[in-house]
Amino acid sequence: MDKFFGNLHLVLLAGLVAAVALIFCVHQEMVTLNYVFRWLHVFFGITWIGLLYYFNFVQIPTMPKVPAELKKGVTGYIAPQALFFFRWGAAFTVLTGLIVAHLTGYLHQALMLSADYRLIGIGMWLALIMAFNVWFVIWPAQKKALGLVEADADTKAAAARTAMIFSRTNTLLSIPMLYAMTNANLG
Repeated sequence: MDKFFGNLHLVLLAGLVAAVALIFCVHQEMVTLNYVFRWLHVFFGITWIGLLYYFNFVQIPTMPKVPAELKKGVTGYIAPQALFFFRWGAAFTVLTGLIVAHLTGYLHQALMLSADYRLIGIGMWLALIMAFNVWFVIWPAQKKALGLVEADADTKAAAARTAMIFSRTNTLLSIPMLYAMTNANLG
């Protein structure tokens, strides 16, 4: 048991197999790519938004309280690993969401904010803005702030502030985005 649960990749693989088996058991011969991509969209979305909330609710407020000699444990090990899953969670959430919208036939209408698809469209645009922030503002700033790329102390401090502001912006946007995504199919 320790060997199995000690290996994250094995646990994820077993979870994936269990989810796919459940999809096939419940839907039997009616299984479509839409079922699989909807599930993947939710999985990646939980990963992305969960890490966004971890950064904003836990890491950012706690770091000033961490003794200087212990900060490297977070900035050198935990944050880079969390940022890896954070940015790829964002990318795969958006990708699978766009695939679901395409497979379901509302991609264009949602992106154009057509009347029947306005709420899901707003959610999609908010997610696209947030993913853009992750990849093109937060991640480049975090690489400087964490010392993953060469930067002087002033540049690191400015980058940390930029990453924090855009991370908080994404937290703000995530709240209406989640509303739009979870309520778009309600009459």
